[in-house]
Amino acid sequence: MSADSLRRAARESVSGLPRAFWWLWTSTLVNRLGAFVATFMTLYLTLDRGYSASFAGLVVALHGLGGVVSSLVAGVMTDRLGRRPTLLAAQASTAFSVALLGFMEHPTAIATVALLVGMTSNASRPAVAAMMADIVRPEDRVRAFALNYWAINLGFAISATAAGLIAEYSYLAGFLGEAALTLVCAVLVYVKLPESRPERGTSAAAGASPDKSGAGAETEPETGLGTVLRDGRFMGVVGLSFLISLIFTQGSVGLPVAMGTAGFSPGDYGLVIAVNGLLIVVLQIPVTRLIEHRDPQKLLVVSALLAGYGFALTAFAGPVWAYALTVCVWTLAEIVNSPTQMGLVVRLSPVHGRGRYQGVYTMSWSVAALVAPLMAGFMIDRWGANWLWAATGVLGTGAAVGYWLLMRNLPPDAADTAPAAAGGPTTAAPGTPEPLPAAPN
Repeated sequence: MSADSLRRAARESVSGLPRAFWWLWTSTLVNRLGAFVATFMTLYLTLDRGYSASFAGLVVALHGLGGVVSSLVAGVMTDRLGRRPTLLAAQASTAFSVALLGFMEHPTAIATVALLVGMTSNASRPAVAAMMADIVRPEDRVRAFALNYWAINLGFAISATAAGLIAEYSYLAGFLGEAALTLVCAVLVYVKLPESRPERGTSAAAGASPDKSGAGAETEPETGLGTVLRDGRFMGVVGLSFLISLIFTQGSVGLPVAMGTAGFSPGDYGLVIAVNGLLIVVLQIPVTRLIEHRDPQKLLVVSALLAGYGFALTAFAGPVWAYALTVCVWTLAEIVNSPTQMGLVVRLSPVHGRGRYQGVYTMSWSVAALVAPLMAGFMIDRWGANWLWAATGVLGTGAAVGYWLLMRNLPPDAADTAPAAAGGPTTAAPGTPEPLPAAPN
């Protein structure tokens, strides 16, 4: 491909998105540049503090339990109070709790504050996803979610390598660094991001699916948590998301423990896991251009199989480079799964219930963050890491079958038939607010 073609592809990948999206994207990038606790908690507890893999799994599970609680609460806050206030509260409280965790010494104190960190750090997710769905046109959503995921992993690729080296000298510096960068995110949200929550009494946003939005927001029924839980197809997606999350979370809980018990250093793990972020940075945008308008059922089935068997290959890894190769396999699954599944969640969510739907969806990842470390710690301590990797293959197969069954006869998305998808001009639904000005290319 020529240099001109590459430049044109890059412009097409980032053009046409509203300015507010890019500030949200920047906030995500800054936040992930400071990612330390979720990545290095197990190594901190096992190597620096000398606790067992089971205790480390318990603490990380409490971190996940905090996320389970906050996902639902934050989803309701996102719909009732707004996206912006929820983001501000979540990020400011995360900065405080992460800094506090770095100074905890007693096991009970560590576990308690880890629970608090889980609650605060996960509270921003429903608000971010709902705001993105509010401000981005339906035909651009897969691309927007992919770009946001790209920012997450660009920051992660940098922070994983740097934090691995920092951890060899001072874990406290990692905690304080994450707290500082999270506080910067709160400032960005306060200064640059307007509220995006749709008001009732206006027409539904262009992103609403025909079967969810009705003719206008005034005809859309009230959405409570009970509404979400009774939505069978959506809850099926949540259940499958849990299985996929249970697999991917082993990259930050099972893999570091397995490598640590095999004699590798935090720096070795940092380099291996950085491959995940680096590949997503390099491949997310071009791969998204290839899959953007393809059948989501096939994409989710394939990604589930790649995730399960990519982790299963870890059982055969020996040197560091072999671990890195297994990361390459399941990273491709992430690249395909994340924007596809996020687009599906928005497609199934009513306009004025986006916060609650995103909260329940986020809960699937939080529950996985609760279960995965317990699963990893128990299986590694009792039977060895190879049993854990075999289990991921079984989970991936189950998720693939589930996606295939769940998505049969799924009604077409409004974006699939939009003029923009066919190359024509884009027209917003009547009554939809004009998008904010696009960011400069």
